[in-house]
Amino acid sequence: MTVLGFVEARHLVSRTGIGTEWNEVNRVSKLTLSQAIRQLLKQNNQRTPAVPRFSSREKIEALQNNKSRKMMVRRIAKVEGKSLQTWWIKHLLTTKTPFLERMTLFWHNHFPSSILKTNQASFLHRQNLLFRRHALGNYATLLRSIAKDPAMLLYLDGHTNTKESPNENFAREILELFTLGQKHHKHKDIIAAAKAFTGWTVNSQGHFIDNKAQHDNSIKTFMGHSGNFSGDHIINILLKQPRTAEVVAEKVWKEFINDSKPNPHIVKKWANVFRRSNYSISSLLKTVLTSREFWDRRNRGALTKSPIQLAIGTLRSLPYKLPRHGIEHRLNILGQGVFEHPSVKGWSGGSNWISTQSLLLRAGLLNELTGAPLIPNGPVASRLPDTSGRQLQQWLLATSPLKEINLNRDKQRVVRDLVLDPAYQVC
Repeated sequence: MTVLGFVEARHLVSRTGIGTEWNEVNRVSKLTLSQAIRQLLKQNNQRTPAVPRFSSREKIEALQNNKSRKMMVRRIAKVEGKSLQTWWIKHLLTTKTPFLERMTLFWHNHFPSSILKTNQASFLHRQNLLFRRHALGNYATLLRSIAKDPAMLLYLDGHTNTKESPNENFAREILELFTLGQKHHKHKDIIAAAKAFTGWTVNSQGHFIDNKAQHDNSIKTFMGHSGNFSGDHIINILLKQPRTAEVVAEKVWKEFINDSKPNPHIVKKWANVFRRSNYSISSLLKTVLTSREFWDRRNRGALTKSPIQLAIGTLRSLPYKLPRHGIEHRLNILGQGVFEHPSVKGWSGGSNWISTQSLLLRAGLLNELTGAPLIPNGPVASRLPDTSGRQLQQWLLATSPLKEINLNRDKQRVVRDLVLDPAYQVC
């Protein structure tokens, strides 16, 4: 079988990794597509950096119940939230399994939670580990697990959902964001689901419990089905709906193909594969990565790099140092602070990353990153690939540069010009 070669390997690495590391592109270029995808889907390194110390659930609850010390909760959450961001950013910068981390980030945005609402960094850390464990596994298992995840229950107020006072927030979002999407259910389905999820809460030790005394045992009608449903029953019904697989397929399109509205025929085709595989995430991803749409040259440069792909991808690919203010601070300013989603919908992504202001900030970051002194055979130049300017362009840009670039100058200057070109903003 034919090996991928440099240009096609570059495309696969840029779409499935975090940046386009030269050695990785060259390694993948010697593989066939089947071999490369098989290796990607085998990534399962669950090791992460040492965990910072976080406040316990008991401590946070005690402070929240004390009027004179309640403001301390916000201060603690802010400090511990920054530590949590630093922890994951460090891993994103150093991980040897970037595709696994890329999918962990994908699920982090599909199932968003925020330190600003939960006030519990330890819960969000555990949730992050959950996403990584299931990142390439089974969506049905992941959905069932996230529905009982303490961080999610706090974020969407599920922990306050009781038979005396049903709270619809969690039920609404599991239907509208995690499974069916909008306009594919009725408000009465949200009401029924909320009643079914009553009693699912978090105890004082920060663990999920199913409080049977607070469960609504009435007969509920949900999506045309009736019974004394629990939350598990609701999830099972949702997993049988074709739209659940389609919603995930639509998001995968925008993650790996282009920023435009997904092709509905392709989405249905991928969703059918997803459902027939019993929601195997790897089966869906294999279908996507071998699809005509993924390899269509018209889709090259059709994805806007997220702030993480732009900043961390550059730092992973090129021998530059971190900005003096720290990358976590820059990502927050650029709108992609991890564990700080702007809303229950997560980051909109795609072309929404770009605005007049964000373009200036993104360009400023890249200008600062690449601003090392231009010294022939210096610390930066000596660590760049020893290759032609033309291949440097093939490596760093998915499309032709928008500005005229002299590829015959010293390689550090060429790389700087390529990184500062608007074409570097897409992959």
